Amino acid sequence: MTGAAGFIGFHLSKRLLDGGDAVVGIDNLNDYYDVKLKKARLGILRKHENFSFTKLDIKNRDRVDTLFEDHLFDVVLHMAAQAGVRYSIENPYAYIDSNIVGFMNILEGCRYKGVQHLVFASSSSVYGANTLMPFSVHHNVDHPISLYAATKKANELMAHVYSSLYKIPCTGLRFFTVYGPWGRPDMALFSFTKSILEGTYIDVFNYGKMKRDFTYIDDIIEGVARIMDRVPAANARWNGKAPDPGTSFAPYKIYNIGNNSPVGLMEFIGAIEKCLGKKAKKNFLPMQPGDVPKTYADIDDLMKAVGFRPSTSIGEGIRKFVTWYKKYYKINT
Repeated sequence: MTGAAGFIGFHLSKRLLDGGDAVVGIDNLNDYYDVKLKKARLGILRKHENFSFTKLDIKNRDRVDTLFEDHLFDVVLHMAAQAGVRYSIENPYAYIDSNIVGFMNILEGCRYKGVQHLVFASSSSVYGANTLMPFSVHHNVDHPISLYAATKKANELMAHVYSSLYKIPCTGLRFFTVYGPWGRPDMALFSFTKSILEGTYIDVFNYGKMKRDFTYIDDIIEGVARIMDRVPAANARWNGKAPDPGTSFAPYKIYNIGNNSPVGLMEFIGAIEKCLGKKAKKNFLPMQPGDVPKTYADIDDLMKAVGFRPSTSIGEGIRKFVTWYKKYYKINT
């Protein structure tokens, strides 16, 4: 599990460990956000005897090679990445190092060690300038509007090459605005909750006229867990004269995992206010560079493949996050 101390990597590791699987976790524990939060997640995982952890940066080719030499992996779950659309504008090289060079190192490890299934995190950001809703894996995604999105699109292309050349079964998962307990402090729910409780202003971009397909973490993990066991096969009906981006002549597949129910930003803020019993102070701002006004996942392929549809409502998900937040930060309100 790469990115084992991260938001999704932590929850996915915990799910697998609770189910009796052995997990080898790696993470570079960088300071993009609070390292204490990452270490607290690791503290929970380390309570499992089937969990082992190595601090490792995936951009370090030699150390990644050694990792694959030391272990025989059935499935590689690649959840590590430099995340964040806005940060990619400020610090672009971090995205090339982690998301391109790092992913290349993982692919090479899978190539030489005969990994049976590589499952990797992509992102809804790859849809970029697309406006046809809902976003489908069968749509072309050739117009990213942030470097983060471009690196995620590149990951999908790189995985396809390795799947085609070396018959490595690869599944890419486009996650849609994941939220929930143990989430990332740079994401809206975490930062809004913190600011509202502290009585400081929250930045509301595009003057609140945004919609996101907010997807609760447990729904994401359920989807990933089911997909892990569905190793992709080559699609014999794939046609190069009418190429389908969501499938391939190689053992390669892409899925969306989203709530399939976009929520307006003001409704989202209102749900947080309701859970906290306190109104937000709002600073309305124009759209940020690299951002998109709406995301909306078509999850038909996910349903057909594994019979799963995310179902956690925004109210329930935010309530669970706020409960966790208050407990973790020892807030009595």
